[in-house]
Amino acid sequence: MNTEDTLGNTDPAAATAAVPAGSIVVGHDGSNCSDRALTEALELAVQLTAPVVVVRTWTIDTAPRPADWEFGYVSSFAEYSTAVHDGLVHDVEAQIKKFSDVSVGYRVLHSGAAKGLIEVSRTARMLVVGSRGHGGFAGMLLGSVSDQCVRHAACPVLVVRPHS
Repeated sequence: MNTEDTLGNTDPAAATAAVPAGSIVVGHDGSNCSDRALTEALELAVQLTAPVVVVRTWTIDTAPRPADWEFGYVSSFAEYSTAVHDGLVHDVEAQIKKFSDVSVGYRVLHSGAAKGLIEVSRTARMLVVGSRGHGGFAGMLLGSVSDQCVRHAACPVLVVRPHS
């Protein structure tokens, strides 16, 4: 497996340059639906011989505590970004191992989910997202992030629905 680890960037536009043109970009927020989206992206990558870039966006409210966090200590932005990156790699590790022929990279962006995914997928062959992630209203057919991606992404978008 050719796996590239890239730590986060505060500017989604800067992260775009690091995404190989023609990649399949997949959003992953740790939910079951994003696991399904990742599997779909990896299966497509095998068929298309394309690299995959797994993206997690974060805010200070959603970031896990850095490993060296302690009460009274204010962690740096880079420490939070590293914690998000490490969590992403851990969350997808088992799935990635099943697709050893696929080149996989990671990006973490301090950004809103839809905005970050749309920006980082600008040069992508395809953007893959789950239809239901963390949060939202149970009755909605598409989640707000997938809806925004479908409306505004510069590349084709595959929305993966959860199992019924």
